[in-house]
Amino acid sequence: MIKEADVAYDLYNYEKAIDLYEQAYQKKESLHAAERLAFCNQQVRNYKAAESWYAIAVKLPESGWENVLNYARALQNNSKYKEAREQYVKYAALNNTIKVLQKERWLASCDSASSWMKNPKTLNIDNQKTLNSKASDWGTAVYQKGLVFSSDRGNVESEGHRKGKAFLKFDGSRVPDQKVYGWTGRGYLNLYEQKTGDGEVTLFPLHVPTDYHVASASFSADGNEVYFTLTRIPKKGEFDNKRIQTVNIEIYSAKKNAQGNWSGAVPFKYNKVNSYSVGDPFLSKDGQVLYFVSNMPGGKGGTDLYYSQREASGDWALPVNISELNTEGNERSPAFDEQGNFYFSSDGRIGMGGLDIFKAKLDGDHFAAVENAGYPLNSPQDDFACLPISADQGYFSSNRLEGLGSDDIYSYAMKKAPLFRLEGTVYKKGTAGPLGDVVVSLQKIGGGNLKVQTGADGRFGFNLAESSSYGLTGEKTDFRRDSASVSTIGLTRSTVLKQDLYLEMITLNKAIRLENIYYDFDKAGIRTDAAIELDKLVRIMKDNPTMWIELGSHTDSRGNEQYNRWLSQRRANSAVQYIIDQGIHKNRISAKGYGESQLLNRCAKGVKCSEAEHQLNRRTEFKIVKY
Repeated sequence: MIKEADVAYDLYNYEKAIDLYEQAYQKKESLHAAERLAFCNQQVRNYKAAESWYAIAVKLPESGWENVLNYARALQNNSKYKEAREQYVKYAALNNTIKVLQKERWLASCDSASSWMKNPKTLNIDNQKTLNSKASDWGTAVYQKGLVFSSDRGNVESEGHRKGKAFLKFDGSRVPDQKVYGWTGRGYLNLYEQKTGDGEVTLFPLHVPTDYHVASASFSADGNEVYFTLTRIPKKGEFDNKRIQTVNIEIYSAKKNAQGNWSGAVPFKYNKVNSYSVGDPFLSKDGQVLYFVSNMPGGKGGTDLYYSQREASGDWALPVNISELNTEGNERSPAFDEQGNFYFSSDGRIGMGGLDIFKAKLDGDHFAAVENAGYPLNSPQDDFACLPISADQGYFSSNRLEGLGSDDIYSYAMKKAPLFRLEGTVYKKGTAGPLGDVVVSLQKIGGGNLKVQTGADGRFGFNLAESSSYGLTGEKTDFRRDSASVSTIGLTRSTVLKQDLYLEMITLNKAIRLENIYYDFDKAGIRTDAAIELDKLVRIMKDNPTMWIELGSHTDSRGNEQYNRWLSQRRANSAVQYIIDQGIHKNRISAKGYGESQLLNRCAKGVKCSEAEHQLNRRTEFKIVKY
């Protein structure tokens, strides 16, 4: 199973690899499986699962220093900045080759993010639900008073359109599946269009030389020229010694013909598909400068920002590296606003985690005054593709945890001063003591999300909008999360609302009884009353997505011992299948029938007991085996 998982991993088929590595880890715990599960979940942007697996990996024998660094990054992605800071300090102590400036940037990022979250900018962040889907939706561009964006929401097969990521990777025996992208398990990226603010979303009518990804469009001011990114399999590919070929992304362009239709796509002069990627094109308002990103040789590291001037002949001049903005990390998604401010994303500067949005001012031929756009425009996850529409509003893309899909498109706008305030304290359940380092999230129903990490006093606070409803949650490593609801609907005067949270500590392999799980005599079917109780466990598992459990069923001592074990296994299997049917992945829950082997009282065979005493032993329990 590990070998099959490794093959999927090498081909970027991360969703398949996760399933196989999980099954392998259940059979035999290993550092290799834990490390690969952490990395694969990071690649598909399941940050909570990545943190959980890195937490396991760093504790296993022979775990390397790199796992500590990756664990710190995962904690940062999940807003756990104090814990992330501790892991960065630990990693720097283990690895004496780390530069002082690098360590300082990590620590400053954690400190700055905590400060920004406690003092958020007055922005309304709204998920654009008429654009977004359960898939990945990102990268808006204005076109004819509407929006064009990228999405992998499905495959499209119609005359004049192609079928349906940034990279393709495959072995020499077969080309990639044309309908399913192994990296994500979804379709390939296409360009989609919404012609009005709440209108229908349709496929954008480009004619392109590929069956794979098309994304990241930028239009000329008159709407007659478009630049975009695609992946295609070249006729002369280059394979490594494992007969694996990696295909890089390329920039193409198209123009409208006399009939108003888009012409055939033309490759950008500096594409080099077998050597490096070029992508994220942005055409200046006057059409004379093309900004893009690339990992071509000669850069500072990762993907760098470049620009190319259009010559009098219409050809593009040699690309120029924007060295004052680039870092050893990755720079992405360049764009200008009407005031001449330059926006881009980077994971190589002081930021909140992943890609952060930055703003710089173009001063003559140089960029200056680079600043982080702050919270809540930025989040602990990837925030990119910022498209300002005016001085105080625009669009951006993010894979922050509360979206509809993998990546979502959001709008931002300046908001009025708050009228209401929410304040509360997080407590450790069962005690009167406050709980520090809890990530408290405030999710506006139909709107954006704010987070803050509590100090040692457990206190938190948020500003609230009028006539709004919110969900409130608290999360901390090794604790089950708690949630509550808050509303300002019907309130007419400024006021401070109070709401506390209570988190229960998790103990692994401790039996927790499910009350009122009864079965008809000698049967294993789930009754209606049992389903109500199992639904509570389903909710716990959905609220705690990194939790793995074993569900155990027990009988009393009456009857044949072997039959009791068989009956309890059937009942456990039935309960587990019910939970899987409610949307819980099969790898997260296992069934165990204990029969009469774990009695809670004296009622063994031959001992006279009341029916109530026997009933105490006929129970269903669950144990948390991984968190």
